[in-house]
Amino acid sequence: IDRTAPKFSPDGKELAFVENRDRLMVMDMASGKVRQITTGEQHYSTTGSMDYHWSPDGKWFALAYTGNQHDPYSDIGIVSAEGGKIHNLTNTGYFDESPEWVLDGNALLFSTDRYGMRSHASWGSEYDVMIIYLNREAYEVAQMSKEEYEIYKEAKKKAEEAEKKAEAEKKEGKDDEKKADKAEKPAAKPIVIELENIEDRIVRLTPNSGALSSYTLNKEGDKLYYIISYEGRNDMWEMDLRSRENKATQRGVGGGSLAWDKKMENMFLLGGQMKKFKGGAGNPTPITVRADMMLDSKAERDYMFDRVYRQEKARFYHKDMHGVDWDAMRDNYQRFLPHIDNNYDFAEMLSEWLGELNVSHTGGRYTHPTTTSDDQTADLGLLLDLNSDVDGLLVEEVVAGGPFDKASSKVKAGDVIESIDGVKIGRNTDFYPALNRRQGKRTLVTVYRPSTKERWEEVILPITQSRLTQLLYKRWVKQRAADVERLSGGRLGYVHIESMADGSFRTMYADILGKYNHCEGIVIDTRFNGGGRMHEDIEILFSGEKYLTQVVRGKEACDMPSRRWNKASIMITGEANYSNAHGTPWVYKYKGIGKIVGMPVPGTMTSVSWERLQDPSLVFGIPVVGYRKADGTYLENDQLEPDVKVANSPEVVITGRDEQLEAAVKTLLEQIDAEKK
Repeated sequence: IDRTAPKFSPDGKELAFVENRDRLMVMDMASGKVRQITTGEQHYSTTGSMDYHWSPDGKWFALAYTGNQHDPYSDIGIVSAEGGKIHNLTNTGYFDESPEWVLDGNALLFSTDRYGMRSHASWGSEYDVMIIYLNREAYEVAQMSKEEYEIYKEAKKKAEEAEKKAEAEKKEGKDDEKKADKAEKPAAKPIVIELENIEDRIVRLTPNSGALSSYTLNKEGDKLYYIISYEGRNDMWEMDLRSRENKATQRGVGGGSLAWDKKMENMFLLGGQMKKFKGGAGNPTPITVRADMMLDSKAERDYMFDRVYRQEKARFYHKDMHGVDWDAMRDNYQRFLPHIDNNYDFAEMLSEWLGELNVSHTGGRYTHPTTTSDDQTADLGLLLDLNSDVDGLLVEEVVAGGPFDKASSKVKAGDVIESIDGVKIGRNTDFYPALNRRQGKRTLVTVYRPSTKERWEEVILPITQSRLTQLLYKRWVKQRAADVERLSGGRLGYVHIESMADGSFRTMYADILGKYNHCEGIVIDTRFNGGGRMHEDIEILFSGEKYLTQVVRGKEACDMPSRRWNKASIMITGEANYSNAHGTPWVYKYKGIGKIVGMPVPGTMTSVSWERLQDPSLVFGIPVVGYRKADGTYLENDQLEPDVKVANSPEVVITGRDEQLEAAVKTLLEQIDAEKK
């Protein structure tokens, strides 16, 4: 049995925990008896745990759960601490997450992406802070103006004083009872929950959506503190919930979560840089922590090995573990542990072991800690002829967007780089050391032009290898787009989906309904796509069927639908397609949107939970979600075959031709022409 995420009840008499990643349980600390709170049927344990919180009176739990079989989109619910039905408070198709009890338990804060800009690829949407008032009184008090609230507070204070006075008079003369009363901690006031029409008591608090990090209310419940990114950095904001005044109190606070001390006098930012805010406002006091420990690395690796074994066995998407005897595999690979003394070898061994499951989205990864002093070879942004017999570096092409692609630079194909920062480059000189750690730094380059015998110097800022890769990718896409235009005579457009992510979708959408909207068809290239989650978006985008034409005084202005592609398309695939770049072509073919051209795609359609181990330099993958077809089989290990199988021959590729692209253009034009007859 796996028991995790323990939390004591407010009175300390009970301990809640998550059993086997999907059931909420409670143990009585005195008797040791355990009771079940939730059945686990509405938790799918893809994250390995559960987000839950005790109510201040210890009578309820608030939790995020999948209330309507719409995983991974969660709702906010509450359930009695005695167990029973979960009451769904939000009931939306959006992500509603991270509940937090506030106002002495009379309300719940939570986050949602229902108002923010939506991502086209499941992740990256903007969030807001919302509040659910659990009873009408709490809601009505929150709606009061400042003046009304002051009157309400005064009346409430007088009523409480009168109640205390009456209580004191009742106990007068009973000294023993008074002593007992003082010794016993007063019970928390029971929370009143009114479920009827609770949907009308859900209120948006933040005025603008953004990349939300954390949030909380002060003790009085009139100020919201939240950390959010609007401009690429996390800032802390304070909002007066009555006046609606909103202001940034701290800029660049980094990540972390906000939490109060028991008396709610000090607010803490817990994360990379811990800080304390007195009363929630003002300048923070940094909190520094230093601790030493003796680490038994061998024992830690033994533990991490066992952790991987247990997590894979409990969370693997298919209970039969793909027919693998996982216990036997553990025993087989465990014998190597005594001979491993470093994390690189440990990660390699994990990959070998996890590979026995014959599944994608797994393996061990080791990330070596990097420093600014590590070697990193910068790049000039030039394509060079390294086989030439000239002294220096012969330029074959200036990469568009690179350091030499400037109005101030004269460098072009045929020129020779003679020296870098004074280091002369001969015919066989290893020039890479001259570019070590030079990215973004002013670098002097001497250039010679053989055709005119001209020699000059230029100062450039070399780029990183990753930046060069981005530029070469853009070059590759432009070349293919030009080929499609040439081969089709301008009848077809071309888009490449770099990854199944929001940015790629927006580029594709902009192109097909922009510069290619006049075309008769679109070539959709998915080769070398590493995945993400965009199969639904692409299915919707390319499956449009014209049903209306907008006409203005006899002039056709637009076809409807106007936000979907209503014409023919074809998709190119390759052996390097992975994950959702397998699932997306499968959906495209299954739905009959168009033909697939290229090479078969390996069956790699699962969703993964990457878990960081106790040693943070190590990560391993658990394929937690499988995608089952109507016939009961899964997409994982189900290779997708193209309608038109075409391999790119190496001897042809090096001449600049793309045979798969040529076949796609030919096939699509034939289809369009046949439909016209």
